[in-house]
Amino acid sequence: MIDLFSGLDAWVLVSLLLALTFVLAFEFINGFHDTANAVATVIYTKAMPPHLAVFFSGVFNFLGVLLGGVGVAYAIVHLLPVELLINVNTGHGLAMVFSLLAAAIAWNLGTWYFGIPASSSHTLIGSILGVGLANALISDIPLGDGVNWQKAIDIGMSLVLSPMAGFAVAALVLLGLKWWRPLSKMHKTPEQRRKLDDKKHPPFWNRLVLVISAMAVSFVHGSNDGQKGIGLIMLVLIGIVPAQFVLDLNSTTYQIERTRDATLHLSQFYQRNEATLGEFLALGKAQDGDLPEQFSCNPQQTEPTINALLHSLKGVTEYRSLTPEKRIEVRRYLLCLDDTAKKVGKLPGLQAREKADLDKLRKDLTATTEYAPFWVIIAVALALGLGTMVGWKRVVLTIGEKIGKQGMTYAQGMSAQITAACAIGMANIFSLPVSTTHVLSSGVAGTMVANKSGLQGGTVRTILLAWVLTLPATVGLSAALFWLATKFIV
Repeated sequence: MIDLFSGLDAWVLVSLLLALTFVLAFEFINGFHDTANAVATVIYTKAMPPHLAVFFSGVFNFLGVLLGGVGVAYAIVHLLPVELLINVNTGHGLAMVFSLLAAAIAWNLGTWYFGIPASSSHTLIGSILGVGLANALISDIPLGDGVNWQKAIDIGMSLVLSPMAGFAVAALVLLGLKWWRPLSKMHKTPEQRRKLDDKKHPPFWNRLVLVISAMAVSFVHGSNDGQKGIGLIMLVLIGIVPAQFVLDLNSTTYQIERTRDATLHLSQFYQRNEATLGEFLALGKAQDGDLPEQFSCNPQQTEPTINALLHSLKGVTEYRSLTPEKRIEVRRYLLCLDDTAKKVGKLPGLQAREKADLDKLRKDLTATTEYAPFWVIIAVALALGLGTMVGWKRVVLTIGEKIGKQGMTYAQGMSAQITAACAIGMANIFSLPVSTTHVLSSGVAGTMVANKSGLQGGTVRTILLAWVLTLPATVGLSAALFWLATKFIV
């Protein structure tokens, strides 16, 4: 981490520290904004005292970030088009980072203040999309190229479908519990439990399930949302100090050789499928000297890019031996080859077996560009974990009492939490960002409908309004901030 500060101009150093502070502030706010949902049911049902619930939720959020990997992190990063990611420079990096973070933090704080379970995932994604679109307008790039729309559609589908699945599955789980044990005490609300049984806490087994499922939600939330913070910090580092972070400088000789081998095998793959891909990639037509001075990703330049990358990596045993300019160049080649390979994988005519081989080659290509230093993971884990331990009360009340017309029963709490933990865990496996807020609150709503409790129209309308408005509001706000920032920073 000491290398981070070496040789930097004073204004770049200050900007970097400020940008990192912004990211960690976003994760801290995310902690008390989103994780309130993870502890809402366990606190409302009195399965755990509030101070213990938020403490252990913070611990499990920390562990989730620590063990979650970086798949979701780079799903967020790659919302931006590859052209913006390869042409890194300090000025644009600063404008991009501060604009999207300021927009995300402002919206998160506003919705938290009013106790609205809005989504930090939607907020962050909207802010990134706004920066990408504003950059396209400023740079005279077609809006269709301003954002990685395929990645945006994939993420958008996961954000839209996961709450629907949460609503339906939680309702079915509750109906299953009612069918299995219709007279069980788990179908009582905390208020009914106190009045009828003169007991403050849920029955033992219900309490145990509530506690375990709440900690599971905290863990998968840390894994999913923590990775978004990791992705943001990597955007900061690559945008402001690219020479040190465009490649993993701690890559071993074996990892570099694997990258070089993947490049060579990619060339062989294209030659093997020349009949299908020859026209798309202009195989055999482009020459090594055909790479333009202003480098851009173009499938027609695939052969020269492969040759240039192999030449750049020839004899390299560690990335530190490359000049800063050469490191940036290698990253550009790797990202472009990966982007082209992704497009090739969607072309008709390739056999399923060949597509599987191509996916494996892509993983090897990006192994030394899609990474996160350990100190980044620790910093995000601490910010998210500590944020969990404050500011939870506003959202707990909304989840427990204001979604349904009646209070939440123990069975409803278990159904919603088990569903949320499973849904977010599956999303982590497939490297898809989802909203803990929306999955859990929709799960609670599903159990209210299944329990024939009815929904409070005012609260549901407010949550839906925040859901609908979050993307356009943050897109517009971050785009406006980016436009202003380019006038003063770039």
